[in-house]
Parts: sequence; C-alpha cells; structure tokens
Amino acid sequence: MAGMTGIESERDYIQSIERGFAVLLAFDAERPNPSLAELATATGLSRPAVRRILLTLQKLGYVQGEGPRWRLTPRVLSIGQHYSGSNAMIELAQPHLLTLAEQTQESASLAALDGAEVVYVARVPVRRIMSINVSIGTRVPAHATSMGRVLLAWAPPEVVEQVVAESGLRAFTPRTITDPERFRAALRGVREQGWSIVAEELEEGLLSAAAPVRDSTGAVVAALASSTSSGRSDPERLAREVVPLLLRTADRISADLGHRASTPPRSVVLEGRDGFF
Repeated sequence: MAGMTGIESERDYIQSIERGFAVLLAFDAERPNPSLAELATATGLSRPAVRRILLTLQKLGYVQGEGPRWRLTPRVLSIGQHYSGSNAMIELAQPHLLTLAEQTQESASLAALDGAEVVYVARVPVRRIMSINVSIGTRVPAHATSMGRVLLAWAPPEVVEQVVAESGLRAFTPRTITDPERFRAALRGVREQGWSIVAEELEEGLLSAAAPVRDSTGAVVAALASSTSSGRSDPERLAREVVPLLLRTADRISADLGHRASTPPRSVVLEGRDGFF
C-alpha cells in the first residue's frame, strides 16, 4: 500500500481491485496464454480467487477462456487509449517527436516514471535497435536508461532511494552502474548538465540520450529520448550532434505545456564525462 498513511486511507483501499490488476498484469511475454494455476503462482493468490477474478474480467470483456488457458482480449488496449486520449502532453509532443526522429534518423521517445521503471508513453520508431520490442506501454528499468536518469535526477530523494531499493541496481551488462554512490553521483551530474547519455548499460550496443520535459510549474514530468546503436554512433558524437536537438525539442514540448524558461538556451559541454554514464 505504497503512498498510504493512516487508518482512514487504509479503509479506502480496495484490495479486490489490486488483485484484479495483479491478474491482468500477470499476462506477459512469458505467459501470453496462462492457465489458472500459472496465474495463481505468478500472483500469489489462491486458485479460487484467481478463478473469480478471471470470470469477472471475462464478463467485462477483458479476458477470454480457451479451454484450460486464458488470453487477453483487444479490449485491454482501450485502457491505454483512454490514457493517451486524456493526456494532453502526448498529443502536444507527438509532432515534436516526429521532427526529432526525422532530424536524427533515429527513434524518438517520451517516457514517464512509474516506480522503479520508466514507461514509454509516446514513440516514433525509426529502426529496431533493441532485442525487446519497444512500443507504447513498454517498461524498462529506470536506473539503466537515460530516460530514467533524467527523471530521477529531478525526483525527490525518497523516490531515488525507493528506486535503488526496489531495483537493487541490477546489472544488465558489465557497464551498468550498480554502486549506489556512483549512481547518485551520476544523477547529480545529469542535473548539473541538464541531460543524460547512457551507453550500453541496459543492453550491449544500445546508446541513448535524454532530456527533461517540464510542465507549467517547472516540474519534470517526462523524459524525451533519442536512441541509437554503437555501430552508428558513440557517446561523444551523440553529445555533439544529437543532444542539442534533443534539448531544443524538449524545450519546445515544455513550452507547449506552459513552461516558461527563465534561463538562456543551454549549450552542450563535452568536457567531463561523469554525467554520461
């Protein structure tokens, strides 16, 4: 019950909804058509509880039984569509993402922080550069990505510590920062320079740069990223050629969200690489 304090808040908490979402989220790439028993194991719920939840979700049209196994129906996509349709930021950012992708000839993405992960909320793909299929709704670990570094660099300290604790700063490649002190220092570097580059920390050969997107209050609400591969670029070239475009695009999206910058346009300083990784 993260974020809840006091008896009154606990009384307002509906556990059945939590369990329903737990079952829905248990459908993934490893379990696209799970059995009731597999869902019970994945969620930690009893089989009778999972059965009741599945029957309810089936009546609502979100799952369909196929013999002993279950699958999600296309109706679950409507949840994401409602988010996109009600989130002005995504609509405002889309043309800017398209322009950035055209300028860089690389994929452009917008992501938000959700726990210890970042979630892609908008994307213009150009090439497939990761082994995982990246699309809207895809989640990646915050600590090993440029988007996550940007979002955490301006997050409250307690959020950073929560991410460190939940993720364990898991190593995905030999380059992944796994030491908490080094990680916090990297976040300070990102905040000082105003952008982040992460090289091959999530996946071998993957490079990405990210910059913050702010709302009318100045709060960082999203990260704008451009991704490429080590075969097409390197961190120095990314900083020199892509980061200026990224910063300008992020500033334009922020302006559309009502942010009025009080500082002059930022420049990219290539000396000192502590904030890159």
